[in-house]
Amino acid sequence: MGKLFGTDGVRGVANLELTPRLAYQLGQAGAYVLTGETKHTPKILVGMDTRISGDMLEAALISGICSVGAQVVSLGVIPTPAIAYLTRLYDADAGVVISASHNPFEYNGIKFFNSNGYKLPDAIEDKIEGIILNGEDELPRPIGQNIGFKIYKETALEDYVSFVKGTISGDLENIKVAIDCANGASFQAAPMALCELKANVNVINNEPDGININAGCGSTHMKQLQEYVRKTGADIGLAFDGDADRVLAVDEKGNIVDGDQIMAIIGLHLKQQGMLAHNTIVATVMSNMGLDIMARNNGLVIEKTKVGDRYVLEEMLNRGYMLGGEQSGHIIFLEHNTTGDGLLTAIQLLKVLKDSGKKLSELAGVLQVLPQVLINAKVTNEKKDKYLDDEVIKKMCQELEDEFNGEGRVLIRPSGTEPLVRVMIEGKDKEIITRRAKELVRVIEGRLS
Repeated sequence: MGKLFGTDGVRGVANLELTPRLAYQLGQAGAYVLTGETKHTPKILVGMDTRISGDMLEAALISGICSVGAQVVSLGVIPTPAIAYLTRLYDADAGVVISASHNPFEYNGIKFFNSNGYKLPDAIEDKIEGIILNGEDELPRPIGQNIGFKIYKETALEDYVSFVKGTISGDLENIKVAIDCANGASFQAAPMALCELKANVNVINNEPDGININAGCGSTHMKQLQEYVRKTGADIGLAFDGDADRVLAVDEKGNIVDGDQIMAIIGLHLKQQGMLAHNTIVATVMSNMGLDIMARNNGLVIEKTKVGDRYVLEEMLNRGYMLGGEQSGHIIFLEHNTTGDGLLTAIQLLKVLKDSGKKLSELAGVLQVLPQVLINAKVTNEKKDKYLDDEVIKKMCQELEDEFNGEGRVLIRPSGTEPLVRVMIEGKDKEIITRRAKELVRVIEGRLS
């Protein structure tokens, strides 16, 4: 990881870590690197979520982009996956989103997409970072008529909604849906799309004020939606995060249906239609083992990657898979879009609900979610990567795997940022796996502290 870019763009507390100056520099360097090969005036889309700091950072970012001679198409408040899609639709050279996703309102972030709607590879991010940290002098300084300018795209929201609606045939009539927009970027797009598809829609948390994004609502705080589903008698609840690139569901009884379950429901439906490439779903190592058991019982294949949607996408692109994602509800339908798309996922799930005629609780029952216990072992930074070399730790992990006999597993991995080794144990009995996880943590701390 570089000094500026993290796993998902540049993030920080707005006006403290992510300052207008840094936003300006990112606009300059990003526009220069991403449009370096173009022979025309470059065109870059800019959109954002509902945070109070969005206007400040947008003004600075757009100034930077215009200062190197690029044209900006301002989309206003719009979901992150909409920018990935519209970059392709509008034949733009790049797209930029100002958002910190599911983080609290005081944070913000800047993330780039290339002309094909994909997040940037590390090498391109490093190049942008290098210019900001070392070499702003090499950037062009156009004058006169060659200075960049900004235009507004009034139809951006409608164009995106039209796209997601077009990913299914027919409508969603007679389905009663409760949605939680997290006071974020989906507050217009989600109700619009579902109402136009003729669903019966009830909405909460769709009145953003700049500081209430993700505040006790959305996919990171599901309790409010669970109660709302029960109160309204909805068939399904859908909770988006702040930038709407992920979604979690709630069944008609008020139980959470997570990303693993959503992928199982949709993957199984696609397989039955003969539409799931290689009968494969791409998940991460943190996905519940229940997903593997479901796959074995239903003739599906689960491919696992490291944690992070970029690794899921990489595997999908390399191997020709079309469905993949994470437990968090960040799900990619590569046939339709190049990044996780909460609204697209929601519509695909609703279509399965309608076509099957079943309750969501029944559909979700195909995957028995095994209890997971996650405990952090405190170790020294120097030793946190040495757990694989320790024979005692390795032996204990193997003994636990043997004990579970295919109905449980052990996963240990170092934290990327802290002096911790994360211990995750999964199995059928919560009490047993909690005890075993604590024993393993004690051994790890004793060996690596």
